[in-house]
Amino acid sequence: MAERVRAIFLSDIHLGTRACQAERLLDFLKAYESDRIVLVGDIVDFRAMRRRGVYWSAAQNTVLQKILKRARHQVEVIFVPGNHDEAARDHVGTSFGNIRVVRDFVHQAADGRRYLVLHGDEFDQVTRYHRWVSLLGDHAYGWLLRLNAFLSRLRRRLGVAAYWSLAGYVKRRMRSAVEFIVAFEHSVARYASDRGFDGVICGHIHAAGMREIHGVRYVNCGDWVDSCTAVVEHGDGELELVEWGGAHELRVLLLGTAAEAVEPAAVRRAA
Repeated sequence: MAERVRAIFLSDIHLGTRACQAERLLDFLKAYESDRIVLVGDIVDFRAMRRRGVYWSAAQNTVLQKILKRARHQVEVIFVPGNHDEAARDHVGTSFGNIRVVRDFVHQAADGRRYLVLHGDEFDQVTRYHRWVSLLGDHAYGWLLRLNAFLSRLRRRLGVAAYWSLAGYVKRRMRSAVEFIVAFEHSVARYASDRGFDGVICGHIHAAGMREIHGVRYVNCGDWVDSCTAVVEHGDGELELVEWGGAHELRVLLLGTAAEAVEPAAVRRAA
């Protein structure tokens, strides 16, 4: 039976690419029902589709149909476009299929905390000012993801069920990548703090996390390419980072005034 939560936050799904982990996302959506879904950018990867052509699997189509169906059945769905689906920014202020398109969004949790929700690409100096470097990085990242897909198939043949991301592993081991992530986190958190928010929820960098920075709660949803992660809000306002690993899920809690990033608190078999 699906678990009922107040809100689900999803970012960087990258529908339209081979890297999208649509099957795992479908398993996650089957396990959770919510009153609100917030799509935090890079949901459909128009940029990759223009460069490499469209890859649209049956599972990806089902993901889209499932979100549209929930929007038709009293689930509030809000879409904050990112840099890979930035064409949708031309339609900010409109709705399609009961999905509201906004530039950013203020989410008030059940405990009264106000979270600014944005994709985050405006805080990425490479994306903003050095587009050619960004494109070069996209190509290298795409190659890494293709290698990752090969390793995933090999792991399945060897009977290793748990999902593991080579791209995520490389990012965690590269000093320059770690420094970029830290700088991004502090820029986003400072922006939210300066505007009087209690927290900020974003995506963009494919690095899920929850921690307190500059006096606000920094929450990154992660992605459905590398880490297969999402953020959910429970009925009491508690935020939870869920890493969906196929055979099991790792749940990371952000409780009350807990300020530090925490390791997975529990491992539970998926429904």
